[in-house]
Amino acid sequence: MRYAANEFPDNTGHLKYDVVIIGSGIAGLYTALHIDERYSCCILSKGDIDVSNSWLAQGGIAAAISMDDRPKYHFEDTSEAGAGICDNSAVSVLVSEGPSDIKRLVEMRVPFDLNEEGDLDITREGGHRRRRIVHAGGDATGRETVKALSILVSRRHNVTFMPHNFCVDILTDEKGAVSGCVVLDQSSTQYVLDTRSVVIATGGIGQVYKVSTNPDVATGDGIAAAMRAGAAVNGMEFIQFHPTGLWSDKKENRAFLISESVRGEGGLLKNADGERFMVGQHELAELAPRDIVARGITREMHKRGESHVFVDFTSKSRDYLEHRFPTIYNECMSRGIDITKDWIPVCPVQHYLIGGIKTNLHAKTSVEGLYACGEAASTGVHGANRLASNSMLECLVFGRRAAEHINARLAEPVEEEKVELPKLVARPLIKRDFEADRKEIQELMSEYCFVARNGQGMNYALERINKLYNELQEGFCPGKEYLEILNLATIAREILSAAIARKESVGAHYRED
Repeated sequence: MRYAANEFPDNTGHLKYDVVIIGSGIAGLYTALHIDERYSCCILSKGDIDVSNSWLAQGGIAAAISMDDRPKYHFEDTSEAGAGICDNSAVSVLVSEGPSDIKRLVEMRVPFDLNEEGDLDITREGGHRRRRIVHAGGDATGRETVKALSILVSRRHNVTFMPHNFCVDILTDEKGAVSGCVVLDQSSTQYVLDTRSVVIATGGIGQVYKVSTNPDVATGDGIAAAMRAGAAVNGMEFIQFHPTGLWSDKKENRAFLISESVRGEGGLLKNADGERFMVGQHELAELAPRDIVARGITREMHKRGESHVFVDFTSKSRDYLEHRFPTIYNECMSRGIDITKDWIPVCPVQHYLIGGIKTNLHAKTSVEGLYACGEAASTGVHGANRLASNSMLECLVFGRRAAEHINARLAEPVEEEKVELPKLVARPLIKRDFEADRKEIQELMSEYCFVARNGQGMNYALERINKLYNELQEGFCPGKEYLEILNLATIAREILSAAIARKESVGAHYRED
């Protein structure tokens, strides 16, 4: 299917911008702040500014900024976590340019936490052999960074922010270059943004799974739209399952995250008998890369027939926990868990898409004029497994690089041509239970493409999802629900196909067979 849109009425409205950024998390906002103010820029957001993976991000931002750290050490830790298949050029860019982007955030008044001497408080997380994580609001780095950047964006005269607008499709001209995007507004009215430059910064795909740390807007819309436009994707089989989602006996679609920082600051993983089961499984024990810890927890749960394990953080004082981890402390207290004396029940949950839209070092995709950054992109930085707190740094470094390339591209003179909208053969209207469709995708992916996988199960899931995808393509239903389910099915098919094709276990992709 080339377009999810069903038709373009003669009265279709048009708006024109030099740059359209889809997504209002850290990647989208930081990109917008680096677009030259000579150029008009529109930020589309499916929800409000506070509904994104960035807003929910707890841990922090990794960069080699301490006296005893070096970019080469950060490079080594990133490569090791990535199981040897990182793009070395992309990792070099990330670790060498990252410190200057942290400096920019400080200059932009992002309220990073300070130590007693008034310097940046630098901590450590799993997979890092040195302290190199800066954080804000204790464990609310994403929220505080988004708030600071959004204030700066709101002061930009060249930037228009359009919340509650859903990107349906990326339009291309006869040469295959970006010519605009199709958008659905809050009233489900379809219109077109005419532009030569589109940046996809739509975040993750968490709703493909039954339980995720992602918000309910994370349905992979930007990636699916890019795929329909012909953009190459890469590494879709690599899904990061966070080892320590807060376990609940209630059915919750979004899991609360117990940050990697908790283990970085001394939290210990234990089973119900108080045994530290990660000791002996990896030299870093609880601080091993996430894929190793997630598998260790999963094995322990299966061995004991239990639904969760525990993080013991009771070695820390109440004063420390209230100030360093206020979000986690208060959320646990609201659920009757006093983390100063109670162990925190945890289990692996879907957290992050390591793969995505394939990009080069300037965030360019295989489609001329189409860029991607943040979780929606596959820069090659993460390899087979993302190192903790590299994700927000990736948003900054490659968001800025995308803006720099767009600025140079827009400075070149180009002959403006009127682009005709494609002629579409309208598909028949269908009625479906989209909630049931979503549930089917989530259950299949959670059962057959989770922490451990095998070919037989994944082939069965792919057969079922292909059937659903084909049924969705045959018809159309106006509104966001249909589009989200189509996108979820598109993403699930790609994840399963890539996972089936990769026969060996590597990083986050672990095959039992």
